[in-house]
Amino acid sequence: MKKNRHSRREFLTLSGAGLAAIAGGTYLGARGSLEAQSVERKPQDAELVVFNAKVYTVDSRAPKAEAFAVKAGRFVAVGANQDVKALIGKGTQTFDAKQMTVVPGFIDCHNHAGGNTLLYEVIVGNPYVVEFVTIASIVDKLRARAGETPAGTWVDGYFFDDTKVKDNRQLNVHDLDQVSRRDPVAVHHRGGHTSYYNRKALEMAGLNKNTPNPPGGTFDRDASGELNGRVTDRARSVFAKIGNHQSFTEQQELERDRDGLAYISKQFVRYGLTSVHHEGGNLFALQQVRARAELLHRVSYEASDSVLEAMISSGIASGFGDEWIRFGATSEHTVDGSFSERTMALSKPYEGTHPPNSGNVTETQDDLNAWIERVHRAAIQVNCHANGDVAIDMVLTAFERAQRLFPRADARPKITHCTLINDSLLRRIKAAGAVPAVFTTYAYYNPDKFHFYGEERMKWSMAYRSFLDAGIPAAAGSDFSPGPFAPLMGMQGMVTRRGWNGETWGANQRISVAEALQVNTIHGAYNSHEEAIKGSISAGKLADFVVLADDPHTVEQEKIKDIEIVRTVVGGATAYQA
Repeated sequence: MKKNRHSRREFLTLSGAGLAAIAGGTYLGARGSLEAQSVERKPQDAELVVFNAKVYTVDSRAPKAEAFAVKAGRFVAVGANQDVKALIGKGTQTFDAKQMTVVPGFIDCHNHAGGNTLLYEVIVGNPYVVEFVTIASIVDKLRARAGETPAGTWVDGYFFDDTKVKDNRQLNVHDLDQVSRRDPVAVHHRGGHTSYYNRKALEMAGLNKNTPNPPGGTFDRDASGELNGRVTDRARSVFAKIGNHQSFTEQQELERDRDGLAYISKQFVRYGLTSVHHEGGNLFALQQVRARAELLHRVSYEASDSVLEAMISSGIASGFGDEWIRFGATSEHTVDGSFSERTMALSKPYEGTHPPNSGNVTETQDDLNAWIERVHRAAIQVNCHANGDVAIDMVLTAFERAQRLFPRADARPKITHCTLINDSLLRRIKAAGAVPAVFTTYAYYNPDKFHFYGEERMKWSMAYRSFLDAGIPAAAGSDFSPGPFAPLMGMQGMVTRRGWNGETWGANQRISVAEALQVNTIHGAYNSHEEAIKGSISAGKLADFVVLADDPHTVEQEKIKDIEIVRTVVGGATAYQA
């Protein structure tokens, strides 16, 4: 099937006000009866009418529809075929969906969206799906990069997953010594909280078996007490100032960031994502990608470091921006470690650890209190990374304090991950009006890590059922790169709690397909105070939607993740088509 091609004049006539130039695509193309004419429309005519569809609106006032109309990038009518077709004029594009399923555009509320790693770095694991690799393949890829690298320069590998290795063991210092004994070598776990180093890197950092663990991190050891190369959380900071890194001019850095953002935008819409919360990144590059008509998805930009400081000093609050790039919450302020890497802070030790290990707290309560108060007073939506019950308690304690000192209505503090909860935490989350952005694809992608926590803890982990029953609008947060970002994979895991290996963990937290769709759409919009403009197929909202080849409500649940994305449409313009 081919996309329709139009001249620029025809394009603007069809899409209105340059929206097509922003989205970089045409209206719905093939797979249906499509007609388009460059003629003047009457004021009441729609620019696009989709009919004969199974529309799940995620609007409680009218949950299902057959058709909808789009004008100036927004839905203008949603309802029955006959009613909506009345808006078809001589210049209206029409799309007969032939009973395909249409849902609102998916929203990912937590994503490290730096695509330049995917484009330019050594990728040692599959970013998108479950795939097992060998340690030999990792060594070979890194050795090839080392052969192209000047002496003393870091050789890095990314997207390693320690439970997706055919060798069925951890990577270690001896493996990475095979890459190079001349250069520092590091392999970074896709979870983002642990890295593995060769002997040269450890020596350059001045580490040995007698080096104590620093606060908030560990230098792991083998059975004989020697460093095994695995380093967690804050302990990794010792490597920041050693070795050389490939250098680029300021212009080259900007080009790499632009190219990476344009690349990952294409990947997002390929999987049906129309809005993504970016964890920081090059804001200038992001604006340039938009100016070049290569930004295909909407961005809630979550600031940190110098950008956050500039917001506070300049009085820029969350919500500033437009429908394409808007300042949202802060970037995640890290309070503990990782779920997938088993470093998150638990009130009880991990299963079978000797000596007992309860994970890493990476922030003191006093420092957290001060940071949250400062951000909260600036009318910026607070966002903290908190996986374990210990860390979630700390975040709630700090926010409750900030609200007492400076009450602010509808602040919606964001708790990224919010993985392991209990009844007490659930009540406090509800009372605080907090908005959890919970792991989505982990239930399918990471069941091989759940035995480190045990079934009793998994009954309270990624607790969508508990959140929804308590009236807490938990949203989808893939945490890419730590987890794949495919929304349909996430929905399947939420509905089944069954992983790629057939194991089911925490079945009590299953939710329905309809609820999983809410989590991935309207709850995502609520997470960033945008529920009035997106998240459902409703008149007046942005025309962001996804056409699916099958219906996740009726297809076999184990096949939800395999449903084909036929179209991803942003602002009425096609950003992706199969």
